[in-house]
Amino acid sequence: MTFTAVVRPLPEAGGATYGETPADYKPATAGLRGAGTLVRLPTVKRLTHLVPALLLALTAAAADDWPMFHREPALCGVASSALPDKLAPRWTFRTSSPIKAAAAIAGGTVFFGSLDKNFYALDAATGKLKWKFATGDGIEAAPLVLEGVAYIGSGDGFLYALDAATGALKWKFQTDDKILGGANWFRAAPTGAVHIIFGSYDYNLYSVNAATGKLDWKFDTSNYINGAPALAEGKVIFGGCDGMLHVLDAATGVEKSAVEAGAYVAGSPALAGGRAYAAQFQNEVLCVDLVATQQVWKFEGHGEFYSSPAVTDTRVVLGCRDRRLYCLDRATGKLHWQFPTQGDVDSSPAIAGDKVLVGSGDGRLYLLALGTGKQLWAYEIGREVTASPAVAGGLVVVGAEDGVVYAFGAKK
Repeated sequence: MTFTAVVRPLPEAGGATYGETPADYKPATAGLRGAGTLVRLPTVKRLTHLVPALLLALTAAAADDWPMFHREPALCGVASSALPDKLAPRWTFRTSSPIKAAAAIAGGTVFFGSLDKNFYALDAATGKLKWKFATGDGIEAAPLVLEGVAYIGSGDGFLYALDAATGALKWKFQTDDKILGGANWFRAAPTGAVHIIFGSYDYNLYSVNAATGKLDWKFDTSNYINGAPALAEGKVIFGGCDGMLHVLDAATGVEKSAVEAGAYVAGSPALAGGRAYAAQFQNEVLCVDLVATQQVWKFEGHGEFYSSPAVTDTRVVLGCRDRRLYCLDRATGKLHWQFPTQGDVDSSPAIAGDKVLVGSGDGRLYLLALGTGKQLWAYEIGREVTASPAVAGGLVVVGAEDGVVYAFGAKK
């Protein structure tokens, strides 16, 4: 991925972003200090010695967020920070309906949707409500938080763009059916314009302009799109209920290739090293070479795969409806270990350092050793955990079927 070399303050609730000129100044979720206040910086001569330290601090702050499903556009689901062997409850927040959606953590705020039709923003440190936004139906999609805007799809068929600091509506884009998968994003060259890419149950994958919500392109498949699209190197890769893995040009929406998956792809692929890792409903996990557009390996479980894989340099980890969490070798697909639970594992795992977090239909959140699959810790929630955990700055956030969002951290 290529990043534009523009230095801006990174997400910190109640601040501002700064562009290249004073006219570019605008209040947003991101910033250093003082909501809506233009901060005068020292002269260039005095600032020079501070630039390396400032860049390092800003980069670290951004890297610690979990601003979308599985954290970044390639959807590998790997946190930048590690976790201790044991966690302790920090706070809870109750909604009035089950929570199936993964949360996002950005700029000191937790964002998530509920089947009660509301999209919530909570203070990450305390769990206190900052704001909520009502949509027309239940929310199962994970949010995307980018440059001071929260993008969320709803069961009412709309993708909403909301001010991340206030919840104010910026625009909404209507599809012809529900949106269950999280949105992803792509920055076009040479303009630098950002585009939001997401799928709908109306069979289409959409790209819309992040600033205006206007349609860039749409790609028609022959069936529902349930998961989030993954992006890398200017390509969009996604699966759906048409049983295909599609590879599109992110800028134009033109299909470059497609690979037969063999069955419904309900989850989202993960991209690493020129390969896509995905799972389908005929009990198989697939590794596909995106250059040769052919299957490299497959692994067969004992049930349907609804969970999306998390991928490291050497491992592929995902849950299955045979009640197990699997850890596979990334190069060969061979099984390293499997961890049995007492319920279907629809939750998509998150990896933090040498540990794996995942929820289960047995009502527990598990923390396992990535190397061995040994259970290190578990928390009894009591209702199914189908949502995927988010990890940022040592904070773990996950929702459950009891309508509660749970936050955990290191024991104090």
